[in-house]
Amino acid sequence: MSEKTEWGCTMVKSMTGFGRSEITEGTGKITVEIKSVNNRFLDLSMKMPRKFNSLEAQIRSELKNYIQRGKVDVYITYEDTAESDVSVKYNRNVAAQYVESMKAICADFGLEDDVRVSTVARMPEVLTTGNSSSDGEELWEMVRKAIDGAGQALLDARTREGSFLKDDLLAKLDVIMENVDFISEQSPKIVEEYKEKLTAKVSELLSDSNMDMNRILQEVTIYSDKVCVDEELVRLRSHVQATRQELEGGQDGVGRKLDFLAQEMNREANTILSKTGDVEISARGIELKTEIEKVREQIQNVE
Repeated sequence: MSEKTEWGCTMVKSMTGFGRSEITEGTGKITVEIKSVNNRFLDLSMKMPRKFNSLEAQIRSELKNYIQRGKVDVYITYEDTAESDVSVKYNRNVAAQYVESMKAICADFGLEDDVRVSTVARMPEVLTTGNSSSDGEELWEMVRKAIDGAGQALLDARTREGSFLKDDLLAKLDVIMENVDFISEQSPKIVEEYKEKLTAKVSELLSDSNMDMNRILQEVTIYSDKVCVDEELVRLRSHVQATRQELEGGQDGVGRKLDFLAQEMNREANTILSKTGDVEISARGIELKTEIEKVREQIQNVE
């Protein structure tokens, strides 16, 4: 269990994976297959023989040691290989429901009632076979071992995929920071260029002696406030840094936090785009927003 705990604290895991395990003990063989895909929450769906219904709560609890989030399909099969000491069980309640349903069909559609013993006996779960000496604790121990084997295989697959996701996300964050650095360098130049253009325009209209420099500076200050993106850039850098930290050493369920950080990055990018009218900065702003959207899409795969 210590290995699972270590991975959960230090490694990014994908929500997509597959694991399989087969356990044979005595005359019984149990096969467990687990398949998982993306989902906002943990959604467990299980298909297994009726004889395991009483173990469902234990099975779900054991699976949660390996899975935090995702849509997970679990398939459990059981085969009794004993040639002797096998009992046949007649499930009366199941048979009664089949008979009642068949009679209802006859009554509803005016059909001949031709229900026979052989017909009912062939219905699923009416007659079941099992080892008459099977013990509940022994059965659970076999199931647990099979679940642990399949769960570990699933965890290995998700961790391998998570490593690729982490590298890809870190590379995308590098591209985001390249655009942030460019915008940070260009933003002050935009204000200075505006000041020069405004001064030149006023100089054309007024003589140098009558030109009100205070008015020009006031206009430049107003313009600077409108186009200044310093605060947005600071917050954006902070979100990128926080994302890196989570990828490098986040806790279990890091995908939800990463999704929140990506939304905040997108918010800052939108504000930057709305403030600038410069062609180069606008182009970089669009690249920035595009890369953040790629990050958001990729994060949907992270547990």
